[in-house]
Amino acid sequence: MQNKELIQELFDAGSHIGYSRTRRHPSAKSFIVENRGRKDIINLETTVGQLEKAFEFLKTLHETDGQVLFVGTKPEARRLVREAAELIEMPFVTERWVGGTLTNNKELRRRVDHLVDLQTKAEKGELVFQTKKEKLMIEREIERLEKKFGGLKTLRRLPKALFIVDPRKEHIAVTEALQMNIPIIAIANTDCNISILNYPIVANDTNISSISLFTKKISNSLK
Repeated sequence: MQNKELIQELFDAGSHIGYSRTRRHPSAKSFIVENRGRKDIINLETTVGQLEKAFEFLKTLHETDGQVLFVGTKPEARRLVREAAELIEMPFVTERWVGGTLTNNKELRRRVDHLVDLQTKAEKGELVFQTKKEKLMIEREIERLEKKFGGLKTLRRLPKALFIVDPRKEHIAVTEALQMNIPIIAIANTDCNISILNYPIVANDTNISSISLFTKKISNSLK
């Protein structure tokens, strides 16, 4: 009964709607039940099973205080991913993925620490400016760093997993996670390579209602 209710919830959110057959990745074929109106229709029973596997994995991370890095830079996902991550104090990337975020984590940490240092000094009034121009330059530097790295200030070390909305869009993050053997949980539509994901959740990754549903459920599983 519970699965039927979840399937209906996913259906109502449009999570079953894939892309056209011409955009279909070969690895997605087994997750499609039919092609309707030139759109692939995703098997939501399979999606529910995948979601449950992801929950089981996330439960083990939660029990060991492991961090999950939330990633979603497409316009439809940014706000939803950020809100879901902030709700449980997890790190996130909702602007451009900075190359080396995982593979050169020491350099990333250096930049984040610089941002935190500037913000702390600014809050305490410890920044001294010789001119208005210098003040403006520092303020712009803080703004630039916050946009690039603000979501990573809570990332204490390499994350134990990535939660990604649209792994095709976030291919650089996927590549780095694979290189570092960091498990990937991802909402992946039919145009994605499902085979490289540790915990794929095959579903619509563009519809705002669908993204919102999954990000909330993933966030709630980590509370």
